[in-house]
Amino acid sequence: MIKSKHIDKICLIALVIAIILTIFIMSPLSPLTNVYADPLYKNKLFDDTKVHDINIIIDDFKGYMQKEELEEYVKVDVEIDGERINNVGFRAKGNNSLNLTQEYDLKRFSFKIEFDHYTDGNYYYGLDKLSLDASFQDNSYLKSYLAYDMLDYLEVPTPLTSFARLHINNEYWGLYLAIEEIEDAFLKRNYGLKKTNLYKPDYRSLNDQNDDLALIYLSDDPDDYPNIFSNAVTKINKEDKTRLIEILKRLSLNEDLDEIINSEEVISYFIPQIFMLNWDSYIGPTGHNYYLLEKDGMIEILPWDYNLAFGTYALGMSEPIKDSTVLINYPINTPYTKEIMLKRPLYHIMMQNKEYLLAYHERFEHLIEGYFKSGRYLEVIDNTVALIRKDVKNDPSAFVDYDDFILGVDTLKEFCRLRSLSIEGQLNRELPITHKEISENPDQKIDASHLIIEDLGDFDDLRYAKSKDIDLDKY
Repeated sequence: MIKSKHIDKICLIALVIAIILTIFIMSPLSPLTNVYADPLYKNKLFDDTKVHDINIIIDDFKGYMQKEELEEYVKVDVEIDGERINNVGFRAKGNNSLNLTQEYDLKRFSFKIEFDHYTDGNYYYGLDKLSLDASFQDNSYLKSYLAYDMLDYLEVPTPLTSFARLHINNEYWGLYLAIEEIEDAFLKRNYGLKKTNLYKPDYRSLNDQNDDLALIYLSDDPDDYPNIFSNAVTKINKEDKTRLIEILKRLSLNEDLDEIINSEEVISYFIPQIFMLNWDSYIGPTGHNYYLLEKDGMIEILPWDYNLAFGTYALGMSEPIKDSTVLINYPINTPYTKEIMLKRPLYHIMMQNKEYLLAYHERFEHLIEGYFKSGRYLEVIDNTVALIRKDVKNDPSAFVDYDDFILGVDTLKEFCRLRSLSIEGQLNRELPITHKEISENPDQKIDASHLIIEDLGDFDDLRYAKSKDIDLDKY
């Protein structure tokens, strides 16, 4: 039995130890927790159980929309669900989507809002930047929303999303998807204060070789990686560049990959890309639309941009695949052409490892069983349609009419149903899982001839939208 004269001292020591442990656990530097994981903006703007209101207060909106350089920031005030944030950066965004929207003389652009562009520390409940996605070539309004939900289900660090009615100077402009940008707030939410280096690799010109964009090791010279290092999101130094180049070198040599790649995260990232036939990504011909994150000498790949997913990518393709049966049965072990995949080492080299390939198949099975066969995807789609249908119907700048929206939703559901059946058959080895096996067994396939992929979004929709006249003077 402890003598009474020592009890007070022991209790005091125990209390001090408990306090120290509590401080350690709650510290953002602690490996046990991330106190930034639940920021205020997550339950404000990104409460996806309701449609939010974002109002852009801008001088001479008509003049801005007629500028040649729409990707230059202009100063605006922003109201989010009635709360006003002054002196905010606002601009149009996009590559081909922006160019095609302008080419068809349309006005429904996607936008970026950067709260701290003009004033340091000017955040929305801790959020530094968001995108407003216009659902370009997405008749269902759901492709990006469903893609991010799928990625989140697989526990990939994923941007938060919610739907918002975008107003310009208090006039309804259209229904948009608000997306948390992968920048400082995202990094804090997912990684705490731990040092991370973030890049958004992209090509300067499609006509260039762009091997660095594909994460191909070229040399030890940082100047040989302009598509990576000139697109650093966080501040990087010479040591950061050297470390990343060494990772790419070891990847090219297939050397101790567990030491340089967060394999669980990377494999989980690839699975939805391949399910959705998201060829406007690392696994496709352009090899872009991803973020590369490096921390502690290991890399991860983060998701971005899904308006051309679900088999609708056709930009720059002389003969895009429009045969729905071919698309639905696309093999998961060879997710694009051999010529391209040999130049995608982060996928190709990893999948040469039997353990990674097995993990890839097991995670794919987890997605098929838990997300699709369980009916979760239908619940997500149906609940979201119920939430946004009224705002879609009243959308003054919509690319398509309401009937096309409903058709797009039904097409998305059927795509997911058929694609999951095909992949289940591939995993069970009842259907071909590579291009080679398809050539040897052409009759083994899921029939998807009734599915019209263009109903998810097509260039013809842009021609329809051109016939609509938006009066900019109203805004």
